[in-house]
Order: sequence, then structure tokens, then C-alpha cells
Amino acid sequence: MTGAELMAAVGFMVMLAGAGWRVWARVEAKVKVAEDKADRVAADLAAQRLHVAETYITKQGMREATESIMEAISGVKTAVDHMTLRVDRIVENQAKPRSTRT
Repeated sequence: MTGAELMAAVGFMVMLAGAGWRVWARVEAKVKVAEDKADRVAADLAAQRLHVAETYITKQGMREATESIMEAISGVKTAVDHMTLRVDRIVENQAKPRSTRT
């Protein structure tokens, strides 16, 4: 092999190595961007989970709140029932007008 052919072969190998390095660098950059995005998504998810844990009610808390509301509604129903009975007694105890014969 002559010097020119050897330099052409070495130049070709250097060119291939450079192209391979460039492709590898671009792949690494894309992987880095994807990792950064995944880290941001994980941080956002952790923040959302913390917010939900701090803000929203548990099943037991919801059950207790529902029971207290239902007890209050039952108390209102009982009071309305007693009021209805009292109104019925007032109406029954009113004096009936006498009818006059003409």
C-alpha cells in the first residue's frame, strides 16, 4: 500500500469514527433530555400526591361526615313530624261552628 492509499484509508476510518461519535453524542443528548423530563414528571407526581394527601378527605373521614349529616337530617325530620302532629292537634281541638237551622 502506498502512502496516499494509507492516508485515504486512515482518513476514511477517522471520518467513520467522527460520524459515529457525532451520532452517539446526539443519542446521549436525547437520553439526557428524556431523563430530565422523567425527573420533572416524577417531581410533579410527588407534589400532586402530597397535595392530595394534605387536602382531600379519607374514606373514614367521609364516612364520619356523612353519618353526622344523616343524623342532622334525621333530627330535622323528627322535628317536622312533631310539628305536623301539633298542627293536627290544634286543628282537631278547634271548636266546630254550630250550624243554625232556619
